[in-house]
Amino acid sequence: MTTSKTPSGTPSSASSSTSFTGDARPFGGGDPYADYRRAELPFTDLVDLADRRLGAGVIAANDEFFAERENLLIPEPAHFDPEHFGHKGKIMDGWETRRRRGTGTDTPHPVDADHDWALIRLGAPGVIRGIVVDTAHFRGNYPQSVSIEATAHSLSASPEDLLAEGVEWTTIVPRTAVGGHAANGFVVEVDRRFTHLRLNQHPDGGVARLRVYGEVAPDPGWLAELGTFDLVALENGGTVEDASDRFYSSPVNTILPGRSRKMDDGWETRRRRDKGNDWVQYRLVAQGVVRAVEIDTAYLKGNSAGWAALFVQDDGSDEWTQLLPRTKLQPDTVHRFLVNPVPATRVRIDIFPDGGISRLRLHGSLTARGAEQLTTRTEEIS
Repeated sequence: MTTSKTPSGTPSSASSSTSFTGDARPFGGGDPYADYRRAELPFTDLVDLADRRLGAGVIAANDEFFAERENLLIPEPAHFDPEHFGHKGKIMDGWETRRRRGTGTDTPHPVDADHDWALIRLGAPGVIRGIVVDTAHFRGNYPQSVSIEATAHSLSASPEDLLAEGVEWTTIVPRTAVGGHAANGFVVEVDRRFTHLRLNQHPDGGVARLRVYGEVAPDPGWLAELGTFDLVALENGGTVEDASDRFYSSPVNTILPGRSRKMDDGWETRRRRDKGNDWVQYRLVAQGVVRAVEIDTAYLKGNSAGWAALFVQDDGSDEWTQLLPRTKLQPDTVHRFLVNPVPATRVRIDIFPDGGISRLRLHGSLTARGAEQLTTRTEEIS
C-alpha cells in the first residue's frame, strides 16, 4: 500500500480485473449495448458505496464542459441518444471534459502529468473491494488511462478540505489503461476505511458511470450516541447474506434508506408453484438486540407477501429463535411489531408463500460485546 500527501498516481495494492483497451467501433445503429465490453467481476454482489440512495455525491471536478460530473453516480445504466446534440456538442450521459492541449505551437500535446479529476463522497464509509470505471458509449472519447485515490475524512468535508495540504491520499487503483465502451473493473486490496475518492482520467475524456463496491464500515461512536437505531440498515453496516429468490428485484432494496417509491424499489419473488416459501437472511452490523420491527409492503398491492415470520440467530449457534410468529400482512402497508429482545447477529424473514416486501427495519441497540467488536474492527481498518 502506498500513501501520498497529495494525489500522485503512485502504485498501490490494486489489480485490474478486466483488460479492455482501445477504441470501440463507431456506433452503427441498433442496440448501442450490442458491442459493449464486459466481464464477470468477483465483487459486484457487494454494496455500491457510491450509491446516490445512500447519500453519495460528486462534489467537485476540474472540468465538466461536455457532460456533468453528477452523471457518474446515476443508478441506471448510461443512456445513448445518437441525435442528442447541444450548443457545446454531443450530449453524453456521463462525465466528459474538453480536449486537453499543450502549451504552444511547438508543444501542442498535453504532457504526461496532465489529467482531469472528480471528487466523490461515498454514501457510507467503507472498505472498498472493487471498482468499475464504466465508459459505456464513450467509444473514441474515453480517457487513455485512469487512476483512483482514496482518503478518510469527515463525510461533510468540502472540496477545499479534501484538497488541502497535508490530507493523506492512498492510491487504490494505479494509473491503468482502459478501453472505450466497456466496464473496466479493478480489484482493490487495501483493507482500510475510506470516505472519499478522487477519480483521475489521463489526460482527458469521458466516463459514464463509477461503481464502488465494498463493505460499509460505520462510525461506532455515532451509533453509540444514537443508542437505538436500525441494526440491519445498509447505511449502518447491515448486509444481505442470502435469499431464496431475486427474480424481479434485489433483497438489498429492503435495507436501503427511506421508503420505497415504486414497485421494483423493494424485493419481489417469482410466483411459487410448490408448497415452499421464500426468505431473506441478513447479517446485523454487530451483535445486537431487536426491540421493534417494521415490515413495509409499500407499492406491493397485488403481489405483497401474504404472511411473514422472523427468526434470529447468534454467532456460534446453529439454532434459529422465533422473533415474530407467522403474521398476516396487508398490501401497501407499514406493519409495526414490538418483540422480545434476544441477542443476535443474523435475522431471517420468511414470507408465505411468495411475493415481496419493500423495507425491513429492525430497531434496537448493540450489546456490549457487539459494540466492542465493532470498535475493534473499525480501529483495525482506520
